This record gives sequence, C-alpha cells and structure tokens, in this order.
Amino acid sequence: MDYKKRYIVFFAVDSVIVLTAIYISYWLLHPTFHMYANEVLFISAITLLVSHHATASLFQLYNRVWAVASVHELVIVGYAVTISVVMAMLIQKGINGNIYFRVMVITWLLHIVMIGGSRFLLRMLSDRQRLKYEGEKKRVLIVGAGKAGAMLARNISRNPLNEYTIVGYVDDDMNKVSLKLMEYRVLGTTEEIPTIVKNKGVQKIIIAIPSLKQGQIKELYDHCTVTKAKVKVMPKIEDVMTGKVSVSDMQEIDIEHLLGREEVKLDMVAIAEKLTGKTVLVTGAGGSIGSEICRQVMTFNPAKLVLLGHGENSIYMISMELQKNFTGETAIIPVIADIQDRKRIFEVIEEYQPDVIYHAAAHKHVPLMEYNPREAVKNNIFGTKNVAEAAHTYNVGNFVMISTDKAVNPPNVMGATKRIAEMIVQNLAKESKTKFAAVRFGNVLGSRGSVIPLFTQQIAAGGPLTVTHPDMTRYFMTIPEAAKLVLQAGTLGGNGEIFVLDMGEPVKIVDLARNLIKLSGFTEDEIKVEFTGLRPGEKMYEELLNKEEIQEDQVFPGIYVGRAMPLNKNKLDEIIISLAKMDNSSMKELLINETSKQCMTKEILNSKESDEIEFLNKENQKI
Repeated sequence: MDYKKRYIVFFAVDSVIVLTAIYISYWLLHPTFHMYANEVLFISAITLLVSHHATASLFQLYNRVWAVASVHELVIVGYAVTISVVMAMLIQKGINGNIYFRVMVITWLLHIVMIGGSRFLLRMLSDRQRLKYEGEKKRVLIVGAGKAGAMLARNISRNPLNEYTIVGYVDDDMNKVSLKLMEYRVLGTTEEIPTIVKNKGVQKIIIAIPSLKQGQIKELYDHCTVTKAKVKVMPKIEDVMTGKVSVSDMQEIDIEHLLGREEVKLDMVAIAEKLTGKTVLVTGAGGSIGSEICRQVMTFNPAKLVLLGHGENSIYMISMELQKNFTGETAIIPVIADIQDRKRIFEVIEEYQPDVIYHAAAHKHVPLMEYNPREAVKNNIFGTKNVAEAAHTYNVGNFVMISTDKAVNPPNVMGATKRIAEMIVQNLAKESKTKFAAVRFGNVLGSRGSVIPLFTQQIAAGGPLTVTHPDMTRYFMTIPEAAKLVLQAGTLGGNGEIFVLDMGEPVKIVDLARNLIKLSGFTEDEIKVEFTGLRPGEKMYEELLNKEEIQEDQVFPGIYVGRAMPLNKNKLDEIIISLAKMDNSSMKELLINETSKQCMTKEILNSKESDEIEFLNKENQKI
C-alpha cells in the first residue's frame, strides 16, 4: 500500500474511533439513546476529531512503519490521545461549566485501546505473514544460561526465518540446572552434553559464553566432539553491541580456539614510544609475518612505514590494504628490493633513515632449503648480514630479526642458516650503537608453508591428510599473536638478546589433523590420516631453547630471553666466507656441524649477561 492510501485508511479509521468512543463511554455510564441529542457530547466529539488529527500530524502517527512498532510508538499514541482528550475537557468546561470527567476517562482508555490496538494489529498481522523457514529446523543446544544465552535464545525465537529449534541449555552453575530461561529449561551441566545430545536429538551446539578463555573452549569442545552435533560459537557481546556482527552470526570453532592460548596483552606505552611518529622499515613486508607486523605497526601511527620486499605483487597488495584500512597521516612507502643486493639495501636505508627495522625476510621452508642450500645461505645469512650491517652503518635505533625455533640444535639447512643469522646480529650488537635483538618462535598458523593451509586443501580434495609421523609435535601460535610479541620484544633490551616467545605446549600434528577433520564436519572414516615418514631435514619435535640456553624468568609476560652464545666474530666471518665458495654438500655439512656444536655449548652466562637479564626484569617491573 502506497503512502497516500495508507494515510487515507489511518485517517478514516481514527476518525471513526474518535467520533464514536465518546458516545460509547457515555452510553456505558448512562445506557440511553438520548445521548445523540446532547449538544455538549457532539461538540466534544468534533473537538476530539480536530485535535486528534492535529496531534497525529504533530507526532507523525500516519508516517510510521507500524509493522515493526514497539513500546515507543505506543507511548507516542498516548501523548496524542491525552492532548486531544484534555482539549475536549477544556471545551466542555467552557460551554457547560463542568466536565464529564468519568466519560472522558473512559474515552481516553478507549482511544488508547482502539487506536493503539489498530496499530499493533498491523504488527501482529505482519509477523504472521512473514516468510518462515521452510526447511527442517535443526535442534539446537545452547551452552551457557547467562545473558548471552538469553540474548541468543531471544534472537532465535523472534526471527521467523531462523533455522533452529531450541531444546534447552546446559550450564555448569548447579543453581541454574532445571530452571527455565526464555521458556527453555537448563537441562544439565557441560559434562552431560553427550547424553543430552543423544536423548534430545541435538544437531547443533552453540557456545554462548563470550567470557570463556581459550583453554576452557578447548575443554568444552572435547565434550562436544564425542557427539555428532556440529559446534559453533556465538560472537563476542562487544562485537554485537557495536554492530560489527549480529547475534545470529555464528562463528565456526576454528583451530585457533583449540590452541588454548590467551590473548596477548602488550605494553602499549613502551611500543608507542618506539613507533609513534617514527620511520619504520619492514623487510619481507609482503609475507604472512611481515604483513601482519605492518598492520600492527600502523596502529601506532608511525610517520613513515617502508614496505620492503622482493615480490612486487605481495608488496602491492599489502600497500593497498594498509592505505584502505588506515586513514592516518602515515606515509606508506612500497620498496621493491632484494635483501641479497647489498648495494640496494644500503641505498634504501640511507635514503629513508629508519628508526626501527623489523627483519622478517627469509626462506623458511625446511624441505625446500634442503634441496636448495645455496639459496638459503644467500637469503638467510648474506641477506641478514646486508640489512643488519646497513642498520649499523646508518645508526638505526632498533633492529629486530625474526628467527625460528628451528635454529635450536639445527639438523637442517634452514635452521642452521637462521642460527648463523642470529649470531651475526649478536656480534654486531657488541660494537654498534644500534640496539640489535632477535625473536625466536615456532610455527605460525596460516602462514605460508604452514601445515594448516595444506590440511585444508587436502580436506577440500576429500583427503587423505598426510602427516609425517604419529609422534611429531610442533609449537604453534597465531600470526597476530606472533606479530604483537615481536613488537613487544623490540622494546626490551637491545644488546644482542635472543628473545623467545612463550609458545605454550607443543601440539601433536596428528591431533591437529584430526581436529581439522572434525571442524570441517567430517569423520575420520570419511577422511583418512596417512603417515608418510619424515622428510629431509625434519625433526620429530622442536625446541625453542636447548637446555643450556633456558632462562626461567620472563622479561615480559609471554617473552623469555635465552642464553644462546654466538661464535666469536672472526670465526663466524671465516665460516661465512667459506660458505660462499663451497658446493652444496660441503655447505650443508659445515652449516649443521658448526651451528649444532655452538648451540650445544654449556657455557654459563658471564656476569655481564646475567646483569643484563636482571636489568631487563627490573625495568619490566617498573613498567
């Protein structure tokens, strides 16, 4: 119905109600038909009609969408009716000397009921006529009988297009068990989920406890995985309240939920002092780690962010993303350069004079580097040497190198080259004004070369998932978490420390594969896991520090500093010069022998290094 027709209908309906209500009120008090001859009632009815349409125009009662009306609209009707009734009472007082008070009170009530009711009848009809979900509804169990659970149940119940039928709640608060919330019963505790799912025919479980910690989600997920029901998570309340998502935008449980790791809390003041208003250069800026470091850096509003990388497409993509998503005054400067090109790297650092360098460029794929050791040496060793020495030459304030847990007791080329790169940084720190440090961490979920994208592709292809060994374990963290801790580590020390990120507990790769199969909605009968044997250069398990390197105290929550001892500068230079002249086989042998021997050193920190660790801890406590 168009606006003109709606207006005419509302005008006519309200006119009939207003003209007849006062006569009905009088008749209820004085059951006689002589009321039509009552001049005061006639004048009152005309007054009500005129004043009602005037107030209806004032409050725009004819311009509202009554199909979605709420209590607010009913209050507006109350204002309009009250004003029109008061006007009629004043007219009665003027022409008759008194007011038909009881008649006017009943008239007011009839106006509220009949005018307001006519509007809300439209809403009821609209609700009944809405499209309803035509498929078979899924039976849902809500985990959490709190505010979030009630909000979710209300949203599901009121949405005619929802695909769910709620069977009830589970909650570990025993005081809530057997009680009702939003007409649905709390059926038991989370430990009873398998039984409830079986007895109630539950097809989907929705976790509606936004305050759950990551470790608790994993524990809860373990209860759910013994069932065939799919598991989803309600979005965070703050995201719902800010309009980022709706209550019904359920999130899939992903592998990050199952790592059991809590959100990293940073010392924002210390990081801001290093980055805000400064020039920051990131090597490998187009890679998974480098690009995330760029995103994190941008939140601190540097004056310039130099994106340095070898691949033009990846640098273009991160440059465009940052320009689109960040609207501050930071100058985003894409630079195409190869860290192996010493002259070019020195030119770039001389031109932009960065205050901070995050060196993320590296070859990281273990089996590939076993087949291509010369490329690993050129990129990871000589490339790092070029960037680090340029930073030293041009007095860059801070230099942070991204390293890897594979640099510990390395049996492979990639790990060995990264360990030598660490030693380059450590030795430079002894003679430079630049504050050098390295940050060592394990596998990063979703990064290039990570096992997660490979497993995802294998699941999409129908399997099987290939795991090298049933007992193989790895440390994992998310890309944003790794980038945040890199920024934080950059504010600590600077005397050649090797900072080690707390990676939590190591995860069995086979468990990761099985969890991904379940998260994808399959069973191990549908998608198999096959064991293929260790690949060249692979270890059964990774270490973040060897036994002699372990420093028990954290210098910041989630960050340790290791005791890794470098080769002396002369010896290291000899090895680096030799590597350039060797064939692949000799190169691999030298790399692994020298780095493993040095990584296994049993030297204890000298007093100077011990003082540095103690100083870092005291400084952090002050913060």
